[in-house]
Amino acid sequence: MTNVLWLQGGACSGNTMSFLNASDPTACDLIADFGINLLWHPSLGLELGENLQTLLWNCVLGNTQLDILVFEGSVVNAPNGTGEWNRFADRPMKDWLADLSKVANYVVAVGDCATWGGIPAMAPNPSESKGLQFLKRSHGGFLGKDFKAKSGLPVINIPGCPAHPDWITQILVAIATGRIGDIAFDELNRPLTFFKTYTQTGCTRNIHFAYKASTGEFGQRKGCLFYDLGCRGPMTHSSCNRILWNRVSSKTRAGMPCIGCTEPEFPFYDLKPGSVFKTQTLMGVPKDLPPGVNKTGYAILTMVSKDTMPEWAEEDFFTV
Repeated sequence: MTNVLWLQGGACSGNTMSFLNASDPTACDLIADFGINLLWHPSLGLELGENLQTLLWNCVLGNTQLDILVFEGSVVNAPNGTGEWNRFADRPMKDWLADLSKVANYVVAVGDCATWGGIPAMAPNPSESKGLQFLKRSHGGFLGKDFKAKSGLPVINIPGCPAHPDWITQILVAIATGRIGDIAFDELNRPLTFFKTYTQTGCTRNIHFAYKASTGEFGQRKGCLFYDLGCRGPMTHSSCNRILWNRVSSKTRAGMPCIGCTEPEFPFYDLKPGSVFKTQTLMGVPKDLPPGVNKTGYAILTMVSKDTMPEWAEEDFFTV
């Protein structure tokens, strides 16, 4: 039996909604097939008031083994580092988090707010929000750069706004079945199983990207979304086009540009009217290019690609 405690800080519950829609495995499969015992969850837990406090203190004191601590939402430290803006079970949430992380075998951060601070940590950040082990791309976060759970692993980061449901359940299964040691992590503590490749991998519009055949309208079934709509698929680490959402689709397949929500810099945009989905260009070359791309070479490639684009590159060959 693997005991899981799920807590929520400064968040919108989006990752909870995502988790409850998981399909491979489902949330019910975790309990029925993989021996996971959900001690408590903000939307599913039955304990309230003193009963909940007793449950939490039993975990802190070691009376109840805490195998996995899952945290959703940012760690709110306001005002002035007290955390009083986010009280839970008669204490600041950050105090529960500090105590529980010391006794947990594994700590899993789910969603952008828990991993990097997310939207609450945007300037001027009045809530003094942080992620568990990162603030945006900077090491540290609430638990500190050197934090390691009892298993010896740092915080396992599953970013996204929200995180893909199957990313969440499959990591929980890997821990429960003892296979987490087979998974490698990147420098941001993301499992490479899901975050090694770019979102562009598997995108059905890659042929349009190659020939610079662009679209300037949302929802179109043809044309690359990068050049005119600012799709961040070529520079965002995720498996959204390999492990489809609801096993059916993804943003780019639906004609919506990737917004780069698995990267620490999300949200990227200055939120000025008209700027959210517009790629800034200089002489036809986007200022924000995929990693490792030379701007001069890219400019030449762009001209050659457009001149050699076959007629079928603009055909509508997608299925509804």
